[in-house]
Amino acid sequence: MTLATWLTVVTICILGAMSPGPSLALVLKQTLTGGRRNGVVTALCHGVGVGIYAFLSILGLAAIITASPTAFSILQWGGALYLAWLGVRGLMARQQTNDDLPEPPTTRSAARDGFLIAFFNPKIAVFFLALFSQVVGTDTSLLGKFGYAATALVIDTSWYLIVAWLFSNPKWLALLRQKAVWFERIFGAILVGLAGRMVSGILNGK
Repeated sequence: MTLATWLTVVTICILGAMSPGPSLALVLKQTLTGGRRNGVVTALCHGVGVGIYAFLSILGLAAIITASPTAFSILQWGGALYLAWLGVRGLMARQQTNDDLPEPPTTRSAARDGFLIAFFNPKIAVFFLALFSQVVGTDTSLLGKFGYAATALVIDTSWYLIVAWLFSNPKWLALLRQKAVWFERIFGAILVGLAGRMVSGILNGK
């Protein structure tokens, strides 16, 4: 592993992590409705899901998943349905009569949603296969391969931890929480839209 190659992996992983998508919407939703703790748990478990794909990709196992149309299709449809389910839940959020927050998600649900939103996204495997195929060669040591995979895990987790930390700032979290139901519904609509886009991609063979 050379420094230049490692920096290339770092740059690409940062850009990939920062790309807006269902993961960002979910971390924001969990943070705004459940607070900093839930946001952090979501970020950590999302990182675990991404890390699994990174390590599988670096070991070549993800190639088996993406080479199997059936396995890839199951993951794609599972991801679309899971996004749609999360979105519908958000759209159905209701304001409480005492103007408090809607019932906040539990730490357990934050961990589950954070992991599954990554696990049910086989495009992560494709992303890592494309990335690692450019930087990993026959002369790359096992330690070097694991270093690349660990880099991807740390970057993804760190980015969403930053998101959770910033959006749970006590100075303005209270203001955001006053409109928590509307944020629930907005993020719900975003997730449903992303699920629809995913289904469209599946049907169009993308």
